[in-house]
Amino acid sequence: MKLIKRPFRFIILAFLLFSLNTSAQIKLPSIFGDHMVLQQKQQNPVWGWANAGEVIQVRINGQEHKTIADQKGYWKITLRPIPVGGPYIMDIEGDNSKFYFEDVLVGEVWICSGQSNMAWSLKNTNSGELAVLTAKNPNIRLITVPRVGIDQPQNDFEGSWEECNSETAKNFSAIGYFFGQNLEAALDVPIGLINNAWGGSAAEAWVNKEAITRDGKYKELLTRWSDIEKTYDYKSELKKWDENGKKGNRPNDLLKGNHRPANIYNGVLHPTIGYGIKGVIWYQGESNAGRAYQYRDLFPLMIQNWRDEWQQGNFPFYYVQLADFKEEKAEPGDSDWAELREAQTMTKSKLSNVEEAVIIDLGEGRDIHPRNKKTVADRLSRIALARDYQKDIIYAGPAYQSMKIEGDKIILTFNNVGQGLYAFDQKEPIGFAISGEDKNFKWADAKIISSNQIEVSHASINNPVAIRYAWADNPRCNMYNRDGLPMTPFRTDEWKGITYGKN
Repeated sequence: MKLIKRPFRFIILAFLLFSLNTSAQIKLPSIFGDHMVLQQKQQNPVWGWANAGEVIQVRINGQEHKTIADQKGYWKITLRPIPVGGPYIMDIEGDNSKFYFEDVLVGEVWICSGQSNMAWSLKNTNSGELAVLTAKNPNIRLITVPRVGIDQPQNDFEGSWEECNSETAKNFSAIGYFFGQNLEAALDVPIGLINNAWGGSAAEAWVNKEAITRDGKYKELLTRWSDIEKTYDYKSELKKWDENGKKGNRPNDLLKGNHRPANIYNGVLHPTIGYGIKGVIWYQGESNAGRAYQYRDLFPLMIQNWRDEWQQGNFPFYYVQLADFKEEKAEPGDSDWAELREAQTMTKSKLSNVEEAVIIDLGEGRDIHPRNKKTVADRLSRIALARDYQKDIIYAGPAYQSMKIEGDKIILTFNNVGQGLYAFDQKEPIGFAISGEDKNFKWADAKIISSNQIEVSHASINNPVAIRYAWADNPRCNMYNRDGLPMTPFRTDEWKGITYGKN
């Protein structure tokens, strides 16, 4: 932000000193500033605070907007669409002050959100050293929202837009950076990336308190937290840790943490709500895996809550399905991570303009943070480029469509096969389990019988009724389409899983 120097400053010095006691400078939230990117092809709200009744003027690219601050000092104007490109200058003027934001670009703005795998920094990826060295791109702009957990909605945060270069990109979200890099190269327009991811966060912390309370399905969750709020004493917990020789990790304040319902919505999301965006990329779910059935409803509720609050329609919301993680199991069995992946996939049938990037082949069994963030971002980029920017590119891998029982065999049919089904690095498909009515799953024999069908059977199961694929925390599976995108894990049964009823 640049203040405008006015003439005769010595003549009016006394007046200015007096004004400091009777009026306030115009203030905008930190989401607005030098180097910001405004969303192209749509109206963009601009808001802030001033003295009650103060006349505010905003000018950019020949547009001039005027409004009056309300009784609480709040004001808001809406910019008409501005041609892509820049740089532009935005002037803001009130009764007692005038300043401007410079180097403003117009292009595509995306929020990069979720937990630690989205927050994971560029410098710590498997290609981090090279990626950081080559990160200079002034057409990409970055801003990070600090982690603030709080019980009341906040209006601002500490942060600022920055040009993308080696220094600013190294600690930025790796997935966000690679995603933005792909879009900028493919579209040749400025890209703005808002990183608000918080490691370890639970989905309920990202939802407005009123929305999660009104729904009614989360009474047990909210009651549990209400009890914690009544009895929890962080100072006492800290004192115990200190008296115990500070052994182990310093305790976190649960009431300011990333699991308490609405905490992150209040402190991280709320200050940015309303800023013009194209959409959201999201990577989260690990912290909710133990309550996967609940996530079936909680995740769509969160997305819809964001859309309702933003008032920009059903903007794109593209998310990453959980990767493979933990030890491989010798036999088929139950899995909370598989159930969470299923809940994520179900979201596609509950909301419009959502899509998932499947990364069941990118995990690292002993590390919950796979280092290959570039391929994750590439798969998200495919989705956005195809769905939002009309690029002719395949963005989805094979997905279960239907099954047909033929004697002791089950024939599975898939969509999104592209040029055909493909078993990577093996002659035959692996990762399929088959069961009869006894629910006793066994690893199945499987073979591709057409471009979009697989036949599944087991010698000891004469009357099969159900199939599961990649149904494990860390499954061995190998199915793709020939465009290199993995098959979405699935099951054909609806038997209650191990997270059913866990709230």
